[in-house]
Amino acid sequence: MPGNMLSKGEVFVIETDATSLEQLSTALQQSAYDVICFADGAWLLSEAKARMPACVLMELPPDRSGLDVLRRLREENCMAPVLVTSANGSISMAVDAIKSGAADFIEKPFRTHDIVGRIDAAIDEFAQPGSSRQRWLPGCEALTEREGNVLEHLAAGLTNKEIARRMHLSARTVEGYRASILKKAGAKNVTDLLRRIFGQGSPTEA
Repeated sequence: MPGNMLSKGEVFVIETDATSLEQLSTALQQSAYDVICFADGAWLLSEAKARMPACVLMELPPDRSGLDVLRRLREENCMAPVLVTSANGSISMAVDAIKSGAADFIEKPFRTHDIVGRIDAAIDEFAQPGSSRQRWLPGCEALTEREGNVLEHLAAGLTNKEIARRMHLSARTVEGYRASILKKAGAKNVTDLLRRIFGQGSPTEA
């Protein structure tokens, strides 16, 4: 980190690719973050009990074992946003990561400056009062605030990519939230979902 900049906090990082790790560390340090690298989730969990990071950036291995680390962080009341990266991304994996507590799901390969921007945005959102509020659809499981925000953008006719840009998320993360909203609402697609929201009947089977 440049010597004339105040630290914006520590970012805990798990990244197996040495080149990506070096690039991430350099970019984060240039953006006034202190970078703490970990070889595995167990070490990160142990350290998170003693000190609170500003953010966690964690690579998710193909066997999804990192989801357990995500859940443990939430169970142990780690309030830092967790961003997940994966070279084997899919909508189902993004949904699982979000349900396990991830704030963003980013597919590899990624651009380093995008990661720094997403970390900044995630930290800012978690710092906002009421960030844990939930929203409801009639007769449905509660939506998280982030899901509610995605739903508002969907209702406005925005595409996944447009929503991703506005919310400073990856498109895959938005897909994950969208899939989660549809599942909670019991809707087959966004059209059915909007019919339900605007009082035009229950979701259809089409």
